[in-house]
Amino acid sequence: MVTPDELDPMGELQVVTTVNGEERQNDTTNSLMFPFRYLISYLSTFYHLKPGDIIATGTPNGAGARFDPPKYLKDGDVVTVEVPGIGTLCNKVAAESV
Repeated sequence: MVTPDELDPMGELQVVTTVNGEERQNDTTNSLMFPFRYLISYLSTFYHLKPGDIIATGTPNGAGARFDPPKYLKDGDVVTVEVPGIGTLCNKVAAESV
C-alpha cells in the first residue's frame, strides 16, 4: 500500500503483466478510454464510493483471446501484474474442481 504523497494515483501508471515470465501486457493508464478522474466522478453519480472500493477498468492489449492463436490461461500458469511504485501481484492459476 502506498499513500498519495508517495505516488500520484491520478498520474500515469505503468501496468506490466507476465504469464510464466512471458510479457503479455505493458501499457500505461494514459491509454484508458476514460481518465481516472472522470471514472470516479461518473461512478459517484450513482454509487457511494468508499475507501478500499475497486473500480475495474478493463485490460490493455495482450489478453489471451487477442492472440492468434489464442493463449488462454491454464492450470499451473503463474500470472504476475506489476505497477511500479505500488507493487506486484502474483497468482497461480488452478483448474476448477468439479
